This record gives sequence, C-alpha cells and structure tokens, in this order.
Amino acid sequence: GHNHPRILEARKKFQEEKRQEIAIAFMSQYAAALAHNIAKCSPGDLDMVFLGSSGSEAMEAAVKLAERAAGPKRSKIVYAENSFHGKTKGVLAITDGQLYRADFKVADNVVRVPFADIDAVERLFKSDPEIGVIVLETIQGGGGIIQAEAQYWQKLRALCDQYGVLWVADEVQCGYGRSGRFYAFEHYGVVPDVTALAKSLGAGKAAVGAMIARRDVYMKAYGTPKTAMIHAMATFGGMGEACVTAIEGINVLYDEGLIDNAASTGEYLLQRLQALKEKYPKIIKDVRGKGFMIGLEFHDFSQTLPMVLRPIVSVLDDKLKGSLSGFVGSLLLRDYDVLVAFTEYNRNVIRLEPPLICQPEHVDRFVDAFDSLLSRGIVAIVKDFVKSQVGK
Repeated sequence: GHNHPRILEARKKFQEEKRQEIAIAFMSQYAAALAHNIAKCSPGDLDMVFLGSSGSEAMEAAVKLAERAAGPKRSKIVYAENSFHGKTKGVLAITDGQLYRADFKVADNVVRVPFADIDAVERLFKSDPEIGVIVLETIQGGGGIIQAEAQYWQKLRALCDQYGVLWVADEVQCGYGRSGRFYAFEHYGVVPDVTALAKSLGAGKAAVGAMIARRDVYMKAYGTPKTAMIHAMATFGGMGEACVTAIEGINVLYDEGLIDNAASTGEYLLQRLQALKEKYPKIIKDVRGKGFMIGLEFHDFSQTLPMVLRPIVSVLDDKLKGSLSGFVGSLLLRDYDVLVAFTEYNRNVIRLEPPLICQPEHVDRFVDAFDSLLSRGIVAIVKDFVKSQVGK
C-alpha cells in the first residue's frame, strides 16, 4: 500500500540519524542486509544478489550475467512473443514491442518463440547449439496477463538442464508476493538460474531493483578478480535509504501475511469477476490471472454492440481496440474513484493489480462499481464518455 507507517518510520529514522550513504566506494551494511534477506526469501540456490534502481537495470544485469556464463559460443538468447523486459538499450532486443524499439538498432543475437509453447522451445534447443539463454516473464504483464501451465515450466526446467541453457525468469512485475507466492515460479515447483525483482521491492517509496542468481552461474560469469567488476553496481545501486526501505518492506510483507492475502483475496477477486463475466458475456471475453495480477479482457468493440450494428463496426475492430477499455477506465475513475491500468500489447485488457493490503471489502467496492457501470450498456457508456470529454 501507500505510505505504510513502518516504511515511513524506517526512512525517517535513517534520515534523523544522519546515516552515511556509502554508495559503491565501500562495503555497505545496508546493501549486505538487503541482499541477505532477498536471498533468504529465494528458493533453491538463488543466493547471489545484485542491487540496482529499476526493473530494466535488474534485467540488464540478469541478461548480461546469463550471456557471459553461457559463454561466447552460446550467445543466442531466446525470448517470447509479446514480452516486456524493459526499455533500456540491451533489453530492448528481448522486448517484443515495436513502439519501444522504434528505429533503434538492437542486438541481433536473439530468437523469438510463442509464449507457453514448449514444443517450439524444444525445437529451437535441438536445432541451434548456439542458444545459451532463455528469458521469460513468469506471467506476461504487457502481453495481457498471460500464464503458462505448470507442465510448461516443469518441462522448460528439464529442457534447460538437458541442453545446458540458462533460464532467466523476469519477476519484476509478478514477483514480490503479487501472485500469492514470493516468486510466481514457485507455484510450479521449479527454480530458474537467474531472476529479477523491482517495482514493489522499493515498498512504494524507493527505486530498488535486484537480480538474483545461482551462485555457480554468478561465479562462472564474474568469479575472478579480473572479472568481478565487469558488471558492478551503478552509483545508486544499493543506496542506504533505499535499502532500509526495501528491508522494512520485506519485513511488513511477511509480518502482515500479505503474500497469503494476495492469494486468498486475489482468488475472491477472480471469483467475483467470473460472476460478472457470466452476467455480461457479450462484453467480457475473459478473466484470468493469479493472486493480485489479474487481466479482464473485453470482446472486440463490434461484438459488444446490438446485432444490427456489428457488421458495420466490425471492419473497424482493429482500429477500435482499446477504446472500450479506455471508456470504462475513464468512467470508473470519474464516477467511482476507481483507478485501473491497461496492457501494452492487448489493448482490450484491463490490468488489475491492487496493493497487497487489499481486503475483500475493497474487492466488493470495485466489483460493485464495475457492475454498476457495465449495467448502463455499451451505447450508454460510449455516450457518457463522449459527454465527459465534450464537457471539458
């Protein structure tokens, strides 16, 4: 949530005691403590932690580490369709969005596969011995809150072991308890070779990202005196106040049972949204997700209109994608004080990612508001939106 009193108190104490921001010149007790705590929260032998300031920076560190550990003869990186791993230059090559890539020249040692298609992954691993790394979001955020089945992740782990490919799990959005486990991949009983956290890791008050790797993978990449500083922390990676903020955030996460809350209240949110889908089957196409990472997908605009209008409007469906999401999102905020987000690649999807403190009564307030809005009907929703814009 916003401005948790324990988070504010930890930051205030750091400031009032005038503690030093040691930065990268010396070993920092704050960075060491945060790294230790993140490693303790991480399963398997994920125990080497690199701290940064954003998800993009954490993913840059993860990809560089994996590529270096894989070696120069296995420098190709597999990524998924509709992926989002950041906007900085390196990870743009594995971010599947033309909007973000624009006309930048990105690295060409990458191969794209459909998300959740394990047969496509196996064919690639078999056919190309230069593949050394695969990078995947455990739950695709920008793609529209898309998941893969447990069998996919279990087979992926087996294939990576079989072919010696390093698996990087991007948990920047779906990690830190949002899915109902600390890491979303924990739902499937598997552990990647490298992973990354950010966003909520800063407890809503600090810019913090982290790359977490298996010790043997990390040491293979940077384990000698000559290689240790190839990818050292940047100036603001592991800054003291950011670290104490993140430390207290993790403490609150466990002390207040927020991961379990995301699982149970998230399940309740899914159930209530499924009931809305059954009530408005011509408007809501799908409801999906896990914990507090949920996507609600609308039908194409033409399919939500009266039958007589569908043939006329259907030719414009592609251009109108995202319009209904925009109308609904705007009116939810104006009329009900409810703020929702959207997804980058599927514009028909509303992204629902409430704070981990969200309770069933908050779910009821949101779903009741959403129900009230949809009950107006599509034509009235469009008219209300147009009136709200004209009135400005």
